[in-house]
Amino acid sequence: MNSISTQEVASIFSSFHIPAKPQILTEIQAELDKLEPDIMAIADLITQDVGLSAAILKIINSPAYGMCRTISEIKQAVMMLGLKSVNSLVTGVMLKGAFQDTGCITLERFWDESYELACAMNFIGDRVKNRIPVEMLFTVGLFLECGIPVLAQKYSDYKEVLMEANAKGISPIELEEKRYQTNHAILGYFVASSWHLPKNICNLILRQHDYDFLSKHSGSEEELMFSVLKASENMLQMAKRQTLSPDWNEIGGDVLDILGITASDYQDVVDIFTDQLMEAV
Repeated sequence: MNSISTQEVASIFSSFHIPAKPQILTEIQAELDKLEPDIMAIADLITQDVGLSAAILKIINSPAYGMCRTISEIKQAVMMLGLKSVNSLVTGVMLKGAFQDTGCITLERFWDESYELACAMNFIGDRVKNRIPVEMLFTVGLFLECGIPVLAQKYSDYKEVLMEANAKGISPIELEEKRYQTNHAILGYFVASSWHLPKNICNLILRQHDYDFLSKHSGSEEELMFSVLKASENMLQMAKRQTLSPDWNEIGGDVLDILGITASDYQDVVDIFTDQLMEAV
């Protein structure tokens, strides 16, 4: 799945509700695009929304996020984490708020799992420092499956697809294609694109099951992000269910080679993350 046809574009925009990018993200991005962004101006934008501020502080202070000290206000968060990291958190919180529980599934568990994946990608990203910005990895984790609530809001039988995929231990993409002639990766790509996420993040969401990323060992940013994604998915599977991801035996060796992590070091990372995840429960 390397591209989307013009026909698919027209079909998606006419048939599905793609949530619009919130104004506050546009304002934050405008500030970030300046030669010298004003940290306090961005903090003030976030602080004006009480619910957003509370959600950001809750995430930052959770054990899964791994901060070594409690952060009590947004200005402090911006100063400690940096503009890009805070922007990725704001984007994630706003994404969650863009969808309502009006579909056939309850979204609370869905967003919890998206947040866990984002934290897992952030955690592994910290182990391959200077190779890819961790805030990009966090954003990938949050947006990766955002096409799922788009499908759930349109199709009343979509829960059956998720249940079947879960029972078979597979991604629902193939089942979605058969039933709806589209899938959550395509829809997630359009959400990410309409929110003006970087092109490489949008492409990774679209191609989240494309193993061609692992064929060249080129060290490209997309290849590294894909490898972090797969290592994170497997780490969560091991931490929560004590089993490997269905595709790990096939791709695990390539993933670790690309990341420059030995199998032993990866197991150590999994063990540390598992302890943090259990603490957060």
